[in-house]
Amino acid sequence: MNILTGYLRQAGTALRFLILATVVLGLVYPLAIFGIGQAIAPYQANGSILKGPDGKPAASALLAQVSADDTGIQDPKWFHARPSAVKWDPDSSSPSNLGPNDPKLLDAVTANRSAIAEAEGINGADVPSDAVTASGSGLDPDISPAYARIQVPRIAAASGLSPEAVQSMVDRHTSTGLEALLGQPSVNVTALNLDLAAAVQSK
Repeated sequence: MNILTGYLRQAGTALRFLILATVVLGLVYPLAIFGIGQAIAPYQANGSILKGPDGKPAASALLAQVSADDTGIQDPKWFHARPSAVKWDPDSSSPSNLGPNDPKLLDAVTANRSAIAEAEGINGADVPSDAVTASGSGLDPDISPAYARIQVPRIAAASGLSPEAVQSMVDRHTSTGLEALLGQPSVNVTALNLDLAAAVQSK
């Protein structure tokens, strides 16, 4: 009887702890974190959603958007993000897994450099490294200011906007301050293209 009583006491203690842990970790803690996120950083907590020219949710600032056809050729009317090993598909985020000395990677970089130099009308030596290499996720929406800058003449010609107006958009979407201090200045292509779409629509 004493053994059974001790077992039941231990079982009761374990059950009470399970209930307490479930309430605290499964209910109180998630609700607290959700509430703090909504109070302090609602934009980030809700997915960093950007709105299109019509005012409706259009994309997340955390993800590059597809601007290429099935063959991988990117639409010349838009700013281009970095190459993607997964064709910018968020359902299969992944790098290429090719090592730095892999001939396949070197061939891809060389091909990308030639294609970009031709598309932008510049010398291959002037193509920034992020324009020819994919990010670890394949979904990175950020590019270097240098890569955005070489695309300005093409975008201006395709949109009918002045190069100065397009460069001004690039400048507005270039990270500064603490955000740039923690890494390198970058340009969010997703936000930039939405801004470009609004400018073209309002012409």
